[in-house]
Amino acid sequence: MSTAFTISVPAMFNGPPGSANGGIAAGLAASQIDGPAEVSLRAPPPLETPMQVIKTDDGYEVRHGEQTVMLVRPTEALAPPPAAPGFEIAKSGPDHFPPVETHAFPGCYVCGPERTEDGLCLFTGKPDGYDGVTDVWTPDASLAGEDGLIRPEILWAALDCPGAFAIGFQDNPMVLAKIAAHIHDRPAPGDELIVVGWSLFDDGRKHGAATGLFTRDGRLLAQSEQLWIELKPAVA
Repeated sequence: MSTAFTISVPAMFNGPPGSANGGIAAGLAASQIDGPAEVSLRAPPPLETPMQVIKTDDGYEVRHGEQTVMLVRPTEALAPPPAAPGFEIAKSGPDHFPPVETHAFPGCYVCGPERTEDGLCLFTGKPDGYDGVTDVWTPDASLAGEDGLIRPEILWAALDCPGAFAIGFQDNPMVLAKIAAHIHDRPAPGDELIVVGWSLFDDGRKHGAATGLFTRDGRLLAQSEQLWIELKPAVA
């Protein structure tokens, strides 16, 4: 098999310390697939390191040396997510976001409270009387591609972390194992958006979540379904 292309995740797009945000890495890896794509993360994606993306019979394999980092393939259309909350409800989500002292990865590009200057600052909390976690987001011009719209990998990142908080990341730190995402429409810088996450299932250390990105008036722009794995407790 020969390399189809390479990807490299800049250092600013970290998730856990020393590795890439899973959504960013998955979005870059799935860049050649039209429509919904599923990415399985087999190892922490490195930062500032070229990874080889190799064509396979049903998609792509992403490698760092001999290590398989991600497997990528087209997937079926995702089920429609629940409707978005109203914009005012979504604005109240961060009021219920866990404090920085309890955040396992406070430097995460997407959800890290320590990244208020250069991160996405998606602080998705669970408002009273709402079944999911939510926040609002207005992406800036630095996140746009050459066509003037927000880059796909940034949208994959925005769909990533809200799923973890929907299933209790603040109580049980976990990492992304699989994400299937479908970008229906890409927003422009300055658009006022609603980001939402919902719990799907809990099975021991495995947890399922769904996320959605909506316009201010509730039109679905992008969605994902995810599998998260709780980290094993440190041995004393």
